[in-house]
Amino acid sequence: MNVKIRTEKLTVRFGNNEALKGVDLDVCKNSITGFMGPAGSGKSTLISLINRMIDFEDGVRIEGGLSIDGEDILGTSVDVVGLRRRVGTVFAVPLPLPRSIFENIAYGPRLKGINKKSDLDDIVEESLKKAVLWSEVCDRLHVSALKLSGGQQQRLCLARTLALRPEIILLDEPCSGLDPISTAKIEEALNELKKDYTIILVSNNTKQIARACDFAAFFYMGTLVEFDQTEKIFTNPRVKQTEDYIQGKFG
Repeated sequence: MNVKIRTEKLTVRFGNNEALKGVDLDVCKNSITGFMGPAGSGKSTLISLINRMIDFEDGVRIEGGLSIDGEDILGTSVDVVGLRRRVGTVFAVPLPLPRSIFENIAYGPRLKGINKKSDLDDIVEESLKKAVLWSEVCDRLHVSALKLSGGQQQRLCLARTLALRPEIILLDEPCSGLDPISTAKIEEALNELKKDYTIILVSNNTKQIARACDFAAFFYMGTLVEFDQTEKIFTNPRVKQTEDYIQGKFG
């Protein structure tokens, strides 16, 4: 297993609340790893550690290790801006910029100093194709992104993330408000993207985890209860609690 992200005895406390409890987890390169579990189980906390968004929280205490490609990313000497270029994040609610579809995607590359129109054209087209959106918007790139449907806006946000050429893509409940057709298009995009990216998908939808992910991690109240290949988790879980969650007996 070619490990991209590794946690070692990772513990996170917010005051007296222990959000993660000694988590040991290896995320494989070029795969989709699903994080599932009830609200408050620690899934989003782990995401916020990987992209260092946790830095904006007050009163956080972190123990243990978290590395990408063997390099510690929790230390004070880490280039956090550089890290966030390597780690793209798509959130539950799509937040397109109040600009054109084209400018939504070109915005990030422009900040990196890419201004040549032909280069930006290529990046926009490539990113939209990877997000399975190009065929729907290629003839209206200069229309406001706010006029897109919710599902299209979410794929636009994925394309915007891809335009920055990250190594890792974190998706925190990206389909929570989407219809089945839009959800299927997101999953189609992810299946292609894993050839070039390491993907973590947080979802409360166990059926989506079963469909879309190569590996699955079940969290409960800050503890990593079980982690394995998705097929094994869903057909032969080792822990009764995992089986109960998958069967909808709690959550």
